[in-house]
Amino acid sequence: MTEKEMLQKNVEEFARLQKYMVLTEDKESAAYKEMRGRYIELKVILSGFGVNLTELDIIKE
Repeated sequence: MTEKEMLQKNVEEFARLQKYMVLTEDKESAAYKEMRGRYIELKVILSGFGVNLTELDIIKE
């Protein structure tokens, strides 16, 4: 997988994950906490790639 493909995959996963997080009503549920953990991981990965998350990050946690 090229760096460009990996970046695209992570951006798509980040966007999809945020949609699920917004739809989750119980922010204290185990599922939401797992999603939040992955959300943080993806933010670190994308930041490492130099992606400006200002436009992409709708959760802003």
